[in-house]
Amino acid sequence: MSPKMVLPFHRHPDSPRDVSTPSPGARRDSKGKRLGWFIVDWIKLSWKDVIAMIVLAALSLGINQAPLATVRTFSITFTTSGDIVFPQFAYPYRGWIISPTLSGLLSTLVPIGIIAIAQIRIRSFWDLNNAILGTLYSVIIGTLFQVILKQLIGGFRPYFLDICQPDISRVMGGNNNATGLNAVGFHNIMYTVDVCTNPDKQALKNAMTSFPSGHSTAAFAGYVFLFLWMNAKLKVWANYQPSFYWLALLFAPLLVAVLMACALTVDQAHNWYDILAGSTIGTVAAFAAYRVCYASIFDWRYNHIPLARREVFDYDAMGGMVPKNMERAVFVRKLGWGRRRKARRTGGGEKRISGHGMGSARSSATYAPQDTGLVSPHGQAVRYPETSRVRSSPQQHRGRLGGDDIV
Repeated sequence: MSPKMVLPFHRHPDSPRDVSTPSPGARRDSKGKRLGWFIVDWIKLSWKDVIAMIVLAALSLGINQAPLATVRTFSITFTTSGDIVFPQFAYPYRGWIISPTLSGLLSTLVPIGIIAIAQIRIRSFWDLNNAILGTLYSVIIGTLFQVILKQLIGGFRPYFLDICQPDISRVMGGNNNATGLNAVGFHNIMYTVDVCTNPDKQALKNAMTSFPSGHSTAAFAGYVFLFLWMNAKLKVWANYQPSFYWLALLFAPLLVAVLMACALTVDQAHNWYDILAGSTIGTVAAFAAYRVCYASIFDWRYNHIPLARREVFDYDAMGGMVPKNMERAVFVRKLGWGRRRKARRTGGGEKRISGHGMGSARSSATYAPQDTGLVSPHGQAVRYPETSRVRSSPQQHRGRLGGDDIV
């Protein structure tokens, strides 16, 4: 078994480790000093991510403030009848029920807040770390994706004509025809924003960046990630039948995301296809971010385990078992999940593990007497592998504070 495997360590592999034997003075170091060491070690581990997130967030803001890269044409009325060609762009401007700033805050801070509150029970620093980073990954990637599409593709919002207030006489005789695309097309009914009388350039630009929906992207990026995290921590789709209220609670983040997205059809801020595209982008970003930070998305055996940077998570060597430091990294406390499985001594110096209803009332498997630091609430008759040769000594960890010892 490779010593680089996550299996044998009793702390998260990204926790600070001091392999030297601590002196008596080091043992007397205050918890605050050790906490300081841990923070420094975390910064060394994550500073590249922090800088990358800041850069991408700033890039998204810069792209959003840049002028539109394309020129779109639109028709106003038919020349013969005077009827509006596209009434779907003639809705009145009513303001937004949820502003873009509020949408971003709700989509980011609420999931992070729920994850942080859940740590009162889960008590895992590295789960909190990966969940927060994953939420930020998802929202930032989704936002960057959608602002690029807005600038290069865009589209008219349902209230575009109300913001534009077009007057085709502005371009008659070649006046104000900077694009050369006014009074063109079949029957010369196509125009550009050159015919708009609204002097607010920012409002005009905003009215032409409907596709895709930024609200929907942020909402689904944040709340779909929360949905995946809650599924992993509640073990709703695992190896036993959970209570119905857990299933109902699991769908709450999806309900919030759908409500935030569909509210855009009430205030006519977006077309349905804008919302669908934004929701798809946010969902894909959430799935990608979750898989980057956790061992699985839907595999109930591993999807609650935060991945480490310093160690490889060896799925083959796990054999259906959970690292000791992750045995309580779930919210549910049922049928062996969220607690250590207790062993009892039997004759012949061997151990038997009492069953927790995980496929059988009581396991009849016999285990070797070594303490592996592993639990297997989701598997039965699985022999603990011998990891004593590669397990780090508890003496090696007395000098510093492990991440999960802080929470």
